[in-house]
Amino acid sequence: MALLQIAEPGLAAAPHQHRLAVGIDLGTTNSLVASVKSGHAVCLADAQGRKALPSVVRYGSGSDIEVGHDALKAQKIDPANTISSAKRLIGRSLADIRHDAQTRYLPYRFGDNERIIEMHTRSGDKTPIDVSADILRTLKQRAEANLGGELTGAVITVPAYFDDAQRQATKDAARLAGLNVLRLLNEPTAAAIAYGLDNRAEGTFVVYDLGGGTFDVSILVLSQGLFEVKATNGNSALGGDDFDHRLFCWLLEQNQLSQLPEPDSALLLALAREAKEALTTNNSATIEATLSDGRHIRSNISRETFNNLTQHLVLKTLEPIKQAMKDADIKKADIKGVIMVGGATRMLHVQQAVATFFGQTPLNNLNPDEVVALGAAMQANVLAGNKNDDEWLLLDVTPLSLGLETYGGLVEKVIPRNNTLPTARAQEFTTFKDGQTAMMIHVVQGERELVADCRSLARFTLRGIPPMVAGAARIRVTFQVDADGLLSVSAREQTTGVQAQIEVKPSYGLDDTAITQMLKDSMHHAGSDAAARARAEAAVEARSLMEAVQAALALDADLLGSDEQQHIQAALAQTEAAVQHSDADTIRAAVHSLSHATDNFAAQRMNRNIRRALQGKTVDELS
Repeated sequence: MALLQIAEPGLAAAPHQHRLAVGIDLGTTNSLVASVKSGHAVCLADAQGRKALPSVVRYGSGSDIEVGHDALKAQKIDPANTISSAKRLIGRSLADIRHDAQTRYLPYRFGDNERIIEMHTRSGDKTPIDVSADILRTLKQRAEANLGGELTGAVITVPAYFDDAQRQATKDAARLAGLNVLRLLNEPTAAAIAYGLDNRAEGTFVVYDLGGGTFDVSILVLSQGLFEVKATNGNSALGGDDFDHRLFCWLLEQNQLSQLPEPDSALLLALAREAKEALTTNNSATIEATLSDGRHIRSNISRETFNNLTQHLVLKTLEPIKQAMKDADIKKADIKGVIMVGGATRMLHVQQAVATFFGQTPLNNLNPDEVVALGAAMQANVLAGNKNDDEWLLLDVTPLSLGLETYGGLVEKVIPRNNTLPTARAQEFTTFKDGQTAMMIHVVQGERELVADCRSLARFTLRGIPPMVAGAARIRVTFQVDADGLLSVSAREQTTGVQAQIEVKPSYGLDDTAITQMLKDSMHHAGSDAAARARAEAAVEARSLMEAVQAALALDADLLGSDEQQHIQAALAQTEAAVQHSDADTIRAAVHSLSHATDNFAAQRMNRNIRRALQGKTVDELS
């Protein structure tokens, strides 16, 4: 008799088959993907061995697109079509960012749609959701190539202080990228998982997470098999980008610059970021650039000056810490360790401020850039159903209070912040007019008392209420928040049983129809998109070589005879024609020919430069 192998619906029949799942840290500046391999979480590298993927996307004509390192290189020369820091914009509207000082320096051309941010590019209008989806798609492809199979799902991390709109927008981006989201996980919680499992740590810990665009702090209690988040707080508009912008403004002041064109602003902002990073290991840094109008600027900044310029930003991170500790009802003496997460925590005055505040040296034994992705991978491995020797339970919390608008524009909180997830709560409300037969339910999120000061999440109407005197009807409103921190709300009139409900999706998020259409479009154009990408990559390489050759000719053409000059010019013309009209293979062949044609010229230039360097030097000076 044949034996049949059975399985739960949707799960593999092979009981010992390892399901491929990943954790993704979708960052403001860089993103990473990690997975559990041979029992250990590791960050997955690309073909060049690079783990971090710059969260930058460059849009070319048609479907040409560059993601990551290539896009980052192009940011200085093509800022309007190269989108970075999309995480600061995701789930937000134009009205939300209008008061954000940083948006004054963004080189993007925003559309007029008030519901959702759109940026004009040569590929058409792109939303932060589109940009994030392109980054996630690249990480998905890297993971599948590295792991050798299709992914079961992914845990994607978000800042603890992301509101419902930002969380839903992140989930939409993942769906567009073709990812099955096992869970959205708060970044500080992911870091605690990595520290707790790697170090077998126990006790009360603070996770200080300063990334490129957001700041989070979480208070967690780690004990055998239990990760409980006691409180969370933060600032979703404070991060390493703000330190870059402060240095950028200082640079403008030092050189008396104003009203710069977009390429110059992008160039100086990139140089400011490089100088900030250099000051982590050096006492000073020099910023030098030639602007598009020919002006040359050169400024030297010391670490002390940079610290003074940005000290107010560091101090802004301490207020959320104080509030989180108050919410968790803990004192500094109760804290066993402070976990540092995010690349921006490498700044020395940030580490010093944290050490001074807590009276102890922060924990840095795990890479602050990788720790979130590693923790997410561990959670993904468990949620995918892979056996884990360490059985543990994760208890996360709601970052912000959820409630309803009541008469007079007031907020009635139904689920207070820092409630353990998943959670559900119900509250009864009533009518305020005689004969009222409908009630509009306005769902809001925030800590303020007035609706005007909170974020509007959704509106729906409960109809069919029997006409009664004011205050007689009993309407029970139930809030449910799942493990991802996403909300659904239902309302029911108790005497008649009439009810209405809504899954809260932000008014400026993508609806299911739009997402479905985008997914169909991406599948339909997969083949042509791959070819277009290959051609675009070859064209970028060709243009880079052509520009280098032309610059060399402008300086040292006198080294060449007329025949050799003509040969190089012909190769340049052939490459230019290939870039304009040919496919990827033809462009690569033209690049090879141009490179071969300039080999002798390159050697002669090197000899000349060596002679220039040695001119007037004695043997003693060279030894």
